[in-house]
Amino acid sequence: MPTRFRRLVQLATVAATSLFGLCQAAEVSVAVAANFTAPMQKIAAAFEQDSGHKVVLSFGATGKFYAQIRNWAPFQMLLAADDDTPARLDKEGLTMPGSRFTYAIGKLVLWSAQTGLVDDQGAVLRTGHFERLAIADPKLAPYGAAAVETLNRLGLQQTLQPRFVQGENIAQTYQFVATGNAALGFVALSQVMVDGRITKGSAWLVPAELHTPIRQDAVILGNAKANAAAAALAAYLRSDKARAIIRAYGYAL
Repeated sequence: MPTRFRRLVQLATVAATSLFGLCQAAEVSVAVAANFTAPMQKIAAAFEQDSGHKVVLSFGATGKFYAQIRNWAPFQMLLAADDDTPARLDKEGLTMPGSRFTYAIGKLVLWSAQTGLVDDQGAVLRTGHFERLAIADPKLAPYGAAAVETLNRLGLQQTLQPRFVQGENIAQTYQFVATGNAALGFVALSQVMVDGRITKGSAWLVPAELHTPIRQDAVILGNAKANAAAAALAAYLRSDKARAIIRAYGYAL
């Protein structure tokens, strides 16, 4: 076979393979709890490169996503900040049966952008050397509920409540602290940790026994029955590559 002809055959084969991959590719719209923003952006980029599928991400409070899904928002998958919301959607018949699984266990941290303000025992909550304490809305955000539970366990809820600055979700709560609108706040460890270490400020990792475990469940929604990208992404979240990213942001598995 002449070299030039062989080259044309090779190019045609590559083109046909690429076209087949494009034909097989699908798009999945995913509602993602705000605490999982950074790791999910990395996971989605790796997934798109490895699979050819496209991922459209929306970030926000789990409670708001629940209401939107109940009102037929066009999501095919939910990555919640708790396990109750996916379970509730399961019971209401709005999911793919058997698709629910825990993708991460979140960790709560009391954090300040100021170096030295938060000690490693959380004693600053008792000394009161701050004006405002940021928490996420406990009715919408599981990390906010965990923060309130922690303060109740410490006997500080009533004392500190007048100082609360409440974020709609954990992303807004983080912004309150990062910009100095609140001296400190309860945020997700994943928001202040990169590659296994807290990158700036000062923090107290809240002991797990002070609040209910933050089990974060994912579920494929009922309108994704024929969506190959949704099934592929659910499997990818349990892969070694995705799990390494999740661990790097301080989650347990």
